[in-house]
Formats: sequence, C-alpha cells, structure tokens
Amino acid sequence: MAGAVTRFAHAILLADGWRRAGIAVLAGAASALAMAPVNAWPVLFVTIPVAVWLIDGSASGRWSGAWSAAIAGWCFGFGYFVAGVYWVGYAFLVDAKTFGWLLPVAVAGLPAYLALYTALGFAAARLLWVRGPERLLAFAITMACGEWLRGHLLTGFPWNAFGYALTQPLAMAQSVSLFGIWGLTLLALAIFATPATLADDPVDTPRPYRPLALAAIVLAGLFAYGAMRLSMNPTAYVKDLKLRIMQPNLQQDARFNYSAKNDVMARYLALSDRATGPQSNGVKDANILIWPESAFPFFLTREPDALAQIASLISPGTTLITGAVRPGNATGAKGPRAYNSIYVIEPNGSIRGIYDKLHLVPFGEFLPFQSFMERLGFQQLTKEVGGFLTGSRRRAMDVPGAPKMLPLICYEAVFPDEAVPAGERPGWLINLTNDGWFGISSGPYQHFHQARVLAIAEGLPLVRAANTGISGVIDPVGRITASMPLGVEGVLDANLPQPIGTTIFSRYGNLPFLLTVVVFLVFLGRRRLRP
Repeated sequence: MAGAVTRFAHAILLADGWRRAGIAVLAGAASALAMAPVNAWPVLFVTIPVAVWLIDGSASGRWSGAWSAAIAGWCFGFGYFVAGVYWVGYAFLVDAKTFGWLLPVAVAGLPAYLALYTALGFAAARLLWVRGPERLLAFAITMACGEWLRGHLLTGFPWNAFGYALTQPLAMAQSVSLFGIWGLTLLALAIFATPATLADDPVDTPRPYRPLALAAIVLAGLFAYGAMRLSMNPTAYVKDLKLRIMQPNLQQDARFNYSAKNDVMARYLALSDRATGPQSNGVKDANILIWPESAFPFFLTREPDALAQIASLISPGTTLITGAVRPGNATGAKGPRAYNSIYVIEPNGSIRGIYDKLHLVPFGEFLPFQSFMERLGFQQLTKEVGGFLTGSRRRAMDVPGAPKMLPLICYEAVFPDEAVPAGERPGWLINLTNDGWFGISSGPYQHFHQARVLAIAEGLPLVRAANTGISGVIDPVGRITASMPLGVEGVLDANLPQPIGTTIFSRYGNLPFLLTVVVFLVFLGRRRLRP
C-alpha cells in the first residue's frame, strides 16, 4: 500500500501546467462530497493529502514557491466551491428574463472569489513549509485561517467550512460545542492531511504511519465524547407548549407579486388551520404558529385586512411568529426602503415584537456600492430599490407562554461568531428562511445542516420554518425531533425542546481557536527559521 501511495504522490509532485491545475480542480470538487447532503467525509483522507502534495510540488524558491502554491490552491478552491455552491445559480433562474444572463457569473464568479481564500491558505502554508509531519500543521493552520477570513471579510461567507466534515454522524458533531466550527476546521484539516506522510522520505518521517494512527485515535476520541454527551442529554421538552410550523412551498414569483396577495393569504390561512389527525383542532391546538421568512408580497402593517384575517385565525392562546418585509423611515427614489423582519403577533392582531435582519445577503438583499450599481442598471435579486435596510442589533425576544427566543433570518444561522450575542442567551433559537430560491438542490440541505450545527455549538434548541423546506425542530445536541422534507407543503406540529447548560464554545467563542493559531504559528515560524 505504501508503494502505491508513494507512486500516486510522486505523480502529483511531478505534475505541472494544466495537468497540475486539473488535479487540483478535481481534488477540490471531490472534497465537496464531504458536505451535506452526501456527507462522504472519508473522501477527504484522499483529497486533502493531494492538497499537501501539491504544495510539496510547488517551485523551490521562497516567493516563487508561494506563488505556485497559490495557483494550485485557487484551482483546488475553485473546484470545491463550484461543486459545493453550484445551487446559487438557481436563484438567477427565478426571474430568468431579468437575471438569467448572470447565471455563468454566479456559478463561476462566486467560486472564483471564494477560491482566493484557499489560494491564500496554500501560499501561506508554503512560506511556513518544512520537511516531515510538521508541514501538515502548517497546512492546517494557514488553511483554517483562510477559512476564518472567508467567513468574515466583505460580510463573510462561511458556507461549507471544512469543519462541517466532522459534524456527521451526530456523535462526531458534538465536538463543535468545544471547539466551534473554526476550531473544528483546524482539527479536520490536520486529521485529513495525515495520509500524506505515507509517501514521505523515511529520512524526514521515520514512522510515516504515526500521524495517521494519531488521527484515528483523535477521531475515536471525538466519537466517544459525542456518544457520552448524547447519552447525558436526552431530549426534554418545555411543558405545555405546542408549536405549529407552516411550510407553504410557495413559488418565488408569488412571494414578490402584490397581485397574488389574496391567494397567498388564503393559502397561508387554510394551511395553518389544516387538521393533522382525527383529534386535531387545527391551529387551535398550537400555542405558537410559525410562518417562514418574508411571508407576504406586501407590507403587513399597511394591510389592515391581512392583520384582521390573522387575528381571526389565531385563538386567544396562540401567538404568530412570521417573517415579513417592514417599511423603514428611509425613502428611496421609487418608494420606501424596507427591512427584512420577524414579527411576533398577538391574538388580537397587535404587534408584540419586531426583529430586523442584521446580516444581509450580498446581491440578494443589497448590492455592493448600491447607488453606483443601480445607476449602471443592476439590481439585487429581491428587486428592492436601494437595497434592504440593516437592523440595529440582535436581541432575545419575548413570546407569550414560551422561553425567550433569539431570531435568525435566512443564512444568519450559519455565522456562528455572531448568532448569539454575549448576554443574550435565550431559551431557543428560531430560524425563518425562504430557500425557495434554490430549488431541489443541495443548498437547502446544507443550510439546514449548518443551522443544526449551530444548535449543537450553543446547546440551544432551534426551530426552523422554511418556505419550501427543510422545516424542523432540533434539540440542543442536534437531534431532529420533527421535520418536513424539502419541496412539500404542509404543517408540522411539534414540542419545543429545552436548552442545556452553556457550552465551552458559548462561553469562550473563538478564543481557544485564535490562541491555538498564534501558538502554532510561532512554533512553525521558529521551526522554519531553524538552520
């Protein structure tokens, strides 16, 4: 076996030109299989060593080597992101007449940008490169830093960070409560890189199997910790609290078409009150009714008839939590600008609480250099002139008869650093989303899984209502207690799980990850400078 690995490694080390670029793209694309919905994470034991060997085979000069590694890293990242986030292109087909021409830009342009962070990770690794197993640490550290930057710069896009590979099966995912997704990314890259030493020169690595054996021990430890954590935290539910989640599976053109107002409301009302069994009383059985993101093709507070219909639907013991577009005070050239919001509505139709989305989606909810881009004729996918307004802060909200709730709209659930602000620990998280932009693709599965990982990291239950799915209820260790599949309409009746105690991650955030990075960068810098 060692001989076969060595021959495979040498073929990569000696590759150049287009052949080298093609190897990097294919290895990156195959790495996407480690993410939801496939979750074939063992593939990274093959593809990540390829990345290490590509850096090994970079030019020998210090800066020329870094440049060569950066090109290989960009190719690897491009393959990874094309295969992993291809579904973004579906959004440009919702209104194909307006946005269809941008499809190639979306499918290739976004991966081309995201791959810059992979290129940076490869280049920085090459600058710290040493012979032997220590180079795996250089690779893991610099790549994890690149992933962290990807999740933060220019509003950030941490989608499919490599740490998610270690969040399936569920027992393995429990370690995110210790390390967070960035610490887990560092650990994952180090673990999956270990087979690269099997092709090392015995002079540099006398015991080439030792790193791989250590990786197996660490994986076993993560699994054992997770199994113990799951066994110690059985699902417990909030007493006398019933949820009803409505998943309308509404087409995108209806969601943004005011003329569809009456049809949308009729559908929501009928579906929300649908009986789910012979003993069902419809919405009257629920304490909390939940509708998805941006539910209406109109400003809810400016449609008294819609509020009246809601008041007639929900009984005195029921509260509605719904997404809606909310008019702001600012006014653009063609009308009032708006917030993407969550309303808590009481039985009499009055608004109890409002949350305005903080982390907006670039090109979906706003354009970079908004005014300039609009003058050139561009518009974001939601066609909101001037772009959506940004909320002031995220805070826990009161819901009658329930623990305090922390709202997250759409992909706010995939930003672990900012999802739960300090001092705002709630009793549960709610994630209202659309996901109808992306059709029946891997995107909604990835979105649901990353929201699930957030629940584990924080030790909080998460309730998710999506227009087209996947809707569901997740307990604080990641068990899916109820769910509705992608692409169907219906209602889901469920209980609300109770939270568990604060996790290491919820207490300290990314501090352990950042300290680890600093310590090992110092170690590698000194090792690199050693004669």
